[in-house]
Amino acid sequence: MQMIAIVLVKFLDILTWIILIQCLMSWFPGARYSKIYEILNTLTEPIMYPIRELLFRYIDIPIDFSPIIAFFLISIVQRLIISIAW
Repeated sequence: MQMIAIVLVKFLDILTWIILIQCLMSWFPGARYSKIYEILNTLTEPIMYPIRELLFRYIDIPIDFSPIIAFFLISIVQRLIISIAW
């Protein structure tokens, strides 16, 4: 059970880094049209899209806070996995 928990926590760590890299790439105008950005977007969109939809449904702001909320949710899931496994 602990081995599965370790793998899941590491996977969520990698996902956090992917979201961070995608956010940093979005600051550069030409980076959004690169193949790397498309791959990162494909990996993160299943997580970011529902968060973005909820945010923009209730809050009408031009800033996308979905990465911050995704980091927070991933952190909660990691802590739950660790507390259950040990």
